[in-house]
Amino acid sequence: MGEVNFLKPKIIAIIPARSGSKSIKDKNIKILNGKPLIAWSIQTCLKSKFINRVVVSTDSKKYAKIAKKYGANEIIIRPKNISKDKSTDYEAILHMIHNLKYSSYDLIAHIRPTTPQRNVFDIDRAIKIFATSKYNSLRSVHEMSETAYKSFEIYKKNKLKPIANLKFSLDDLNKPRQAFKNTYAANGVIDIYRKEFILKNKKLFGNKVMAYITKHTEEVDSVEQFKYINYLLKKNNYK
Repeated sequence: MGEVNFLKPKIIAIIPARSGSKSIKDKNIKILNGKPLIAWSIQTCLKSKFINRVVVSTDSKKYAKIAKKYGANEIIIRPKNISKDKSTDYEAILHMIHNLKYSSYDLIAHIRPTTPQRNVFDIDRAIKIFATSKYNSLRSVHEMSETAYKSFEIYKKNKLKPIANLKFSLDDLNKPRQAFKNTYAANGVIDIYRKEFILKNKKLFGNKVMAYITKHTEEVDSVEQFKYINYLLKKNNYK
């Protein structure tokens, strides 16, 4: 936000941060290398050349106060009924669209607080590439260490089978990984949506989704991952 945004579309970042995490109590405000987890995402967005406004969506007044302290431009208080374990990103994004005071924007950058190691270069590069494209949405991904084609499911009576709908036998899947295409896992670096597409189609991504490939990126989903990311941030002198 320190430089002039030369892109035509106006862009906001939304950081969803509900308070009901079960894997780690108060995960989104737990102190990570000296500051709350959510602060890492807010401060990275504030460095962006293209993001016009940083919005935090939360069901907690305590979280809202912390988000404001670290620079969030606007807070959306989300109802408890769409802040549960099984609540969807679509519900949170749609609620934000209908309740945001700032309405002059075209693109929504979805920034998950559980990915604190993202950098502003990836945010700005993804926005710049997507803004001039004809894709409906963008999702950041990284290459999986093992191709998903070599995965299995276990059916009744402990029977091992290839993943459903793959036309491979177990003997086929025993071939070297080089015999299969690379596959990619979604990560939380950045997703980008078009506001008008969401309102018209009642979904976030649609069928025309741009892949934005990043290096392998750790996400906080467990106590062990939290400790590991805390170690990485200290080791690499992230601030």
